[in-house]
Amino acid sequence: MAQERKKVLCVEDNSVNMLLVSRIVEAEGHELIKAEDGYKALDILSKMVPDIILLDINLPGIDGLELARRFKSDERLANVPLIATTAQVLLGDRERCLEAGCDDYLPKPLDIRKLREVIRYYLNNKPAG
Repeated sequence: MAQERKKVLCVEDNSVNMLLVSRIVEAEGHELIKAEDGYKALDILSKMVPDIILLDINLPGIDGLELARRFKSDERLANVPLIATTAQVLLGDRERCLEAGCDDYLPKPLDIRKLREVIRYYLNNKPAG
């Protein structure tokens, strides 16, 4: 029985990282929706609700932490798993991401195995609702 295709929104301004994410998402059989910046992400999210959001924290324009707060304060999006991806791996960065509303945190450079695990975990364990 084939599982349904899930929608994965990736907000990422780095094309190399976006390509990496797209390969994994597509290999897992899901649909990738791409946003290069926060404005594009907000535009996409005004029209649809993805199953999971991968969010780069260092974005041009609206930064990822601000976006995370906006997503979590929007009742349509509040239950969507939000995974921060960031090259900032200093002490306290993970906490800042979680405080802003992110459900999980992946340091960059992205570890393919870890990324796949996180996507599988959140897509397979998301409570219906």
